[in-house]
Amino acid sequence: MPAQRSIVICGGAFAGLALALALRQGLGPEIPVIVADPALGARPSRDPRATAIVAACRRLFETIGAWGQVAPTAQPITDMVVTDSKLEDATRPVFLTFAGNVAPGEPFAHMVENRYLIDALASRAEAEGVELRAAAVSSFASRPDGVSVTLAGGTVIAASLLVAADGARSKLRERAGIATHGWEYDQSGIVVTVGHERDHEGRAEEHFLPAGPFAILPLSGKRSSLVWTETRNDAARIVALNEEQFQAELEQRFGLHLGEVKALDKPRAFPLSYFVARSFIAERLALVGDAAHVIHPIAGQGLNMGLKDVAALAEVVVDAARLGMDIGGADVLERYQRWRRFDTMAMGVATNSLNFLFSNQSTLLRTVRDIGLGLVDRAPPLKNLFIRQAAGLTGEVPRLLKGEAL
Repeated sequence: MPAQRSIVICGGAFAGLALALALRQGLGPEIPVIVADPALGARPSRDPRATAIVAACRRLFETIGAWGQVAPTAQPITDMVVTDSKLEDATRPVFLTFAGNVAPGEPFAHMVENRYLIDALASRAEAEGVELRAAAVSSFASRPDGVSVTLAGGTVIAASLLVAADGARSKLRERAGIATHGWEYDQSGIVVTVGHERDHEGRAEEHFLPAGPFAILPLSGKRSSLVWTETRNDAARIVALNEEQFQAELEQRFGLHLGEVKALDKPRAFPLSYFVARSFIAERLALVGDAAHVIHPIAGQGLNMGLKDVAALAEVVVDAARLGMDIGGADVLERYQRWRRFDTMAMGVATNSLNFLFSNQSTLLRTVRDIGLGLVDRAPPLKNLFIRQAAGLTGEVPRLLKGEAL
């Protein structure tokens, strides 16, 4: 049996911390798990964003012991409606509705504020014995029998495996010479939290407008998180408006069905893009989350795809350790890549197609998509399949996403 060294994870956000917890629990204390990220020195988290966590990923968080701390602030999505209209239309007819449960009492998704989830993962990781280092990975050198990881400040760690969970601009991916393929969209996503007079009752809304989707995602209390897609020029113009001008743009898209609405924080615009790494692995290196792939937010699956990476990589590493295999060996990492890369490519194709179909001015395409939405709404088996797909419960699902411990 090969001598197993540490596992070093570069990146202390959702993917890195969740992977560290899953590995620590599955491998036991014999193999140290280290998370390195300068942001770990800035706690509690101040991340103002919110994220939809689908049922499969909620099961992962529950299994690794992080969900209990987050659950009191998480907002179940109990219902979802999809509309398709022009911005100036007086009414927005509903073409598709989804009930919110994948199983009795289990919503297909929850909205969670990022800062609460990151803090829960970090505190749980510390309690489980994961070593958190508030330092960047400055370099690494792979060899057939291990990888030497150098942290900022000069500390060198002898590891069996290095994981890049350091985001879309991954320095580790770049240093490993792994290319990406994809493109920039002429779109930006505007993110802002709003308050409203009436309760949303757990309902999420997706309004397909010509510039792109305008998603209203329920938060705890009388608040919602907006993910609002515009062309890059319009997004830059909108976030630069003064408070009164922004309020007018907001009301035009949001409507008054929940009473008066008001922005609770400063809107921010993020350029949208699509890319997939040409390889998810290199010698002694695995990419997870945004380091491996970035997709359009139209289906709300970006983070959840990253957590699927986490669950798959944790499973193949823990299985390999129990079989006495080298946990950073090429055969182990290749199993991870086979598992995740096809699913990632398929989701990329799906989100690109949805964005093309829904983010345009074509009357013909609008007619076609509205007929399609109406047919799905009238076909319960197809609708149930869509719900399970959105919840991350189709295909070859890793054990953690089923709620099964490794």
